[in-house]
Amino acid sequence: MTQPKHVLVVKTSSMGDIIHTLPALTDAANALPDIRFDWVVEEGFAEIPTWHPAVAQVIPVAIRRWRKTPLQAWKSGQLQEFRQRIGGWQYDAVIDAQGLLKSALLTKMAQGPRFGLDWHSAREPLASRFYNHPKMVPREQHAVERVRQLFAQSLGYPLPKIHGQFLLDKDKFPRGQITDTPYVMFIHGTTWPTKHWPENYWCELARKVNQAGLHVVLPWGNDQERARAERIAKNSQATVLPKLSLTEVAGVICEAKAAVAVDTGLGHLTAALEIPALSLYGPTSPLKVGAYGANQKYLTLKQCPGGNFPPADPKIFTPMTPGVVWHELGAMLKA
Repeated sequence: MTQPKHVLVVKTSSMGDIIHTLPALTDAANALPDIRFDWVVEEGFAEIPTWHPAVAQVIPVAIRRWRKTPLQAWKSGQLQEFRQRIGGWQYDAVIDAQGLLKSALLTKMAQGPRFGLDWHSAREPLASRFYNHPKMVPREQHAVERVRQLFAQSLGYPLPKIHGQFLLDKDKFPRGQITDTPYVMFIHGTTWPTKHWPENYWCELARKVNQAGLHVVLPWGNDQERARAERIAKNSQATVLPKLSLTEVAGVICEAKAAVAVDTGLGHLTAALEIPALSLYGPTSPLKVGAYGANQKYLTLKQCPGGNFPPADPKIFTPMTPGVVWHELGAMLKA
């Protein structure tokens, strides 16, 4: 294989999965200085790949929307337009970094040798049948390391022995959007009900942060999250952010002293920006898909001391009290 210069990446969602792919691009750009990437990604996350200097073009796809109204998607010409765009280039390599049937089908629409995870490595093994060059990548490791290995094998360079680097272009993020007072960001919104840290715990933690002389800022992505943010702010000195784009949220994160996050996409963005962050894990494990980056700390239920606590909602988080979280967060702020 000659040295690849124009590569298509297919990684459509979710936010965390997309962010976990970025260090692989850094590896490839360092090993192959002339390389540039196009990236197929869900339209709602199309901002994220543009933050990496090795990405030349983003090709949005709307699988989530098209699934709801497939006939409308066909009649409007959106599907045909996407097929023409993804098939409009002859790529030196096409890498399916997701390992699902949906991503494998998108990969097959592109022109160029197709790479992806083999039968034993892919999340959906049938996806491997769509690749010219399936690659074996052991499962029992963090997602970032798996993607880095897939890229190194596919593009033909030695895997760097250093920790993965995101190297996002922070000049693309707006600054000075909110208060000049030093603040901590609370990333409280997530999709799974059981991954929510209890609301009354957020309120108490906010008061502890205020007592330490820091403000709290609260992002939100939907009406339910906005209502929760407003309730937390009502019980503390906190600012509920306006509706922001992902790029604008990244700018707010960049200026935070620290962040506290549940298991959600914005937590991974905080890690990619290397802002000190404490991630709270209840029903999920951080071992394979936890926040990856410098200055990151996990807090799991196994680390919480036992005791008789009033039941929280959700119940699983009962022992992960605001006092336990503040102990870890306070240490991070001091450091």
